[in-house]
Amino acid sequence: MSSTPPRKSGNPAKNNGTMNAASQKQQRQEERQAKLAEYQRNIARRKRNKTLAWVLSGVGVIAVVGLVVASYIMTPRPVSYESANGSMTIEGVETFEHQTLHTEDPVDYEQSPPAGGPHSYRWLTCAVYEEPVRDENAVHSMEHGAVWVTYDPAQVTDEDVQKLKSMTPDTYAILSPYEGMDTPITMSAWNAQLKLDSVDDERVTDFFTNYWRSNQVPEPGALCVEPNGGWPE
Repeated sequence: MSSTPPRKSGNPAKNNGTMNAASQKQQRQEERQAKLAEYQRNIARRKRNKTLAWVLSGVGVIAVVGLVVASYIMTPRPVSYESANGSMTIEGVETFEHQTLHTEDPVDYEQSPPAGGPHSYRWLTCAVYEEPVRDENAVHSMEHGAVWVTYDPAQVTDEDVQKLKSMTPDTYAILSPYEGMDTPITMSAWNAQLKLDSVDDERVTDFFTNYWRSNQVPEPGALCVEPNGGWPE
């Protein structure tokens, strides 16, 4: 009597389908985990890049600020004086009583350089000049409150001229050479003049303080630049 082989339980096709479904589910989970891991890596990378960008930006801002500050510190500031409007007493200053008059004729001034009197209709643009300027135009600028600083090139050094430039305001002031003076330096304002032997004389700044943009001139605050002003021909 032959024995009957034992029967296998379940449906093979069904079992295979269940295994395939489980395998696919696991695969999907792994894919989701891989995508999640990649997403998290991207997020972390973006955060690092953003942090680095902020750091570099901060360094750049600091560098720019440093350059601006350094430039501000190293750039010479324009010279300015608080005008005493002629109220100071300065040793050596001569004063005069010239009257204002416009003319286009050459003027034979009492002082050399002049310190007021008849002058051209056209004032001289206030600036630093390397060549001599016309007296009649410079006097008109002094009528507006300018200080005219003149130096004899034969009696001063290049260093002296540079010092004078550093003390001369960039407005309402004229600096120019003037040959044949009896002193190395002369400072002139309307109806006032000071002759100096040295650029290091403290009266240079005293004169500027007392007469620069003074309200005691015939036309205080009138223009000292173009369009009606001019440059020496």
